[in-house]
Amino acid sequence: MNVVRRIGQIIAECNQAQRRLTYLRLAYDSYLPEPNATPDTYAEFLLRTSGPSPSEPSAHQRRAGRGIR
Repeated sequence: MNVVRRIGQIIAECNQAQRRLTYLRLAYDSYLPEPNATPDTYAEFLLRTSGPSPSEPSAHQRRAGRGIR
């Protein structure tokens, strides 16, 4: 049973890493010349923060008991 549990943990970790990589590749900031610079306008701020935060679970997951890390 330990081997099966460990394999499940490895698959879950790979899944999370793949999600994180996708999030980083699609992030608007990664295509800017100065990604750490502050946004110039409110519209640019909204564009940069339009995606879900990778550390925040969805509302469905929060209702199921998963907390925010």
